[in-house]
Amino acid sequence: MKLKIFLTGCILLIFFSNILAQVIKLSGKKNKEYEVAVYYFPNYHPDSINTRWHGKGWTEWDVVKAAKPRFPGHEQPKVPSWGYFNEADPKWAAKEIDLAADNGIDCFIYDWYWYSNTGQYLQEGLEKGFLKAPNRNRLKFALMWANHDWYNIQPATFDNGRVKLTEGEVSKELWNTISTYIVEKYFTQPNYWKIDGKPYFSIYEITTFINGLGGIDEAKKAIQLLDEKTRKAGFPGVHLNIMSRMVNNDLVKTIKGTNAPANAKEMVKTLACKSVSTYCYFHHYDNVNKDGFPTVPVEKAFASAKDYWKKFTTEYPDILYTPNVSMGWDASPRCMQSDKFELKNYPWTPVIVGNTPASFKKQLTEAKTFLDNYNPKHKILVINSWNEWTEGSYLLPEKKYGDAYLKAIKSVFSEVD
Repeated sequence: MKLKIFLTGCILLIFFSNILAQVIKLSGKKNKEYEVAVYYFPNYHPDSINTRWHGKGWTEWDVVKAAKPRFPGHEQPKVPSWGYFNEADPKWAAKEIDLAADNGIDCFIYDWYWYSNTGQYLQEGLEKGFLKAPNRNRLKFALMWANHDWYNIQPATFDNGRVKLTEGEVSKELWNTISTYIVEKYFTQPNYWKIDGKPYFSIYEITTFINGLGGIDEAKKAIQLLDEKTRKAGFPGVHLNIMSRMVNNDLVKTIKGTNAPANAKEMVKTLACKSVSTYCYFHHYDNVNKDGFPTVPVEKAFASAKDYWKKFTTEYPDILYTPNVSMGWDASPRCMQSDKFELKNYPWTPVIVGNTPASFKKQLTEAKTFLDNYNPKHKILVINSWNEWTEGSYLLPEKKYGDAYLKAIKSVFSEVD
């Protein structure tokens, strides 16, 4: 009898050990000291608003395919190794999830849109693709509400610039609807990204948010409303993140209404902001238009980024900063290909060159060192980006380098066997 109990115990031990091993294997990560989050631009599936603006069946893949070399040595068009797939198909989303998780990525931060005159926009990549994928729990996800004005930059013309299609400001009434949807549809998902138990929610243009609501006091109430709804859903509150390019005293001066904040520090404090992130190198590359055209070396762009890391963490020691590493930059596909390619406002900007997988790995290593020296409670790196093909920043496999950029992330931030 004792032997039978012993053998049964051994069998159970082996069984549960195998399950634990599979869980570890599926997680793809042993080292949890760092988290790597990657921005995801979901414009690669058919969308009803895009049908209205660009025609039936249009996606950003059309812009990728149409790109041409604009100067000697210019590497365009980019050719995705997987072809021009539909990200709203859960089978394709599952492939993306496995690829990301297998290479040290913890989270997709979805660029997320909701406009006053269109409603939701580009949500089906997340809602019909990612959230319907059978392996979705291998990866966390979060929202970065891209509440900027939307311009027709698919493509923009040189003479007429960018035609505005919709504005990013929303009313208090619409925010009430949006905030309820966010909490009920996303925060309650088991794999929604949380920091200290609080669902992460990022706002791209905080000044646009403030002005749309009528001023800083109303914006504070709006964030408190989101926090209250989040608490009622069973969480300890919301983790509010904003973009670093908005933490700017000159932009703060554009805030309307009474009791406007005197400076960026006051704005951040008033809104109870928990963290600040940077979306891409170009947001803090002050000398970009002085360092050359049509190209600038990646070393100069990265040096500018590192300077900003130090500057921000010195000036804002009580706010979590998540440094950014950008895979590349080339917005030329969003320029009308038949127009001249000269320096102007976005997307007529210089192209970053020299951003090889080896250079990318070096930048990741330096970012890791920065995080170690900075040593915040949460060591988080954000990467631009998973699939910003028409801005020249992508981690998905491409014809020239395959998955080499992903392997760089894995080698620096993951301990996968």
